[in-house]
Amino acid sequence: MEPIITAAELAAAPASTAVLDVRYKMGGPPGHGEYAAGHIPGARYVDLDTALAGPPGPGGRHPLPDTEVFGAAMRAAGVGADTDVVLYDDWNGWGPARAWWLLRWAGHERVRVLDGGLAAWKAAGLPLSTEEPAPGDGDFVPRPGALPVLDAAGAAELARRGLLLDARAGERYRGETEPIDPVAGHIPGAVSAPTTENVTADGLFRTPAELAARFAALGATPDAEVGVYCGSGVSAAHQILALAAAGVPAALYVGSWSEWGADPSRPVATGEQPG
Repeated sequence: MEPIITAAELAAAPASTAVLDVRYKMGGPPGHGEYAAGHIPGARYVDLDTALAGPPGPGGRHPLPDTEVFGAAMRAAGVGADTDVVLYDDWNGWGPARAWWLLRWAGHERVRVLDGGLAAWKAAGLPLSTEEPAPGDGDFVPRPGALPVLDAAGAAELARRGLLLDARAGERYRGETEPIDPVAGHIPGAVSAPTTENVTADGLFRTPAELAARFAALGATPDAEVGVYCGSGVSAAHQILALAAAGVPAALYVGSWSEWGADPSRPVATGEQPG
């Protein structure tokens, strides 16, 4: 199944499709208030910080959630073992991409992200609703391990022998600024690949051919060993989704920079791309 779905395709999807509203903005309040003010009809809200991540700590700001907590949240959102799932937000697609990655990692293959999010839905003249559906009765049970993950040691090793992409903004990669985490810079050997370059000015994903060309220029091809990290494992999921659309599998370093930089013994690089 392709990882991306258009607004028109979602509008024509079967009523059995589970639509999840995953509104999340870095540093912002939970998105339930905006969801309540207007959402895709039938969609259920999923909170990233409580359902799609564990409590922040030494493992980073958004470590993997407890599988029981995640599974319960997905079942309440109406996700069954064979349910088609569509995810969206009203920001930049990071929250839905995190949910996409978690569902795929947990063994659910029939999951897609709405291209352009709520803005694309509204631009197509499609309706919104303020009615919040009752909790679902899905039967999805997470079976972790279907997608590869990296720990700090694995990320460092991959940066040496393969390709480790840094999905943060270029100025954070270069160490010019660090608005969130205690240390500025990047993992030595990592290559800058800002997530924002996955989409066009109107927030839609670039075509698979354009994404493939973008990633190939960075060395990310279908036969390469690729990993991705960001600040806390959220925008990196967007990068992995874009890589999947381009036909390139990749591993996620879940702890990302928020874990790496928390340990002063780990090396930090600054400046431009490695030679």
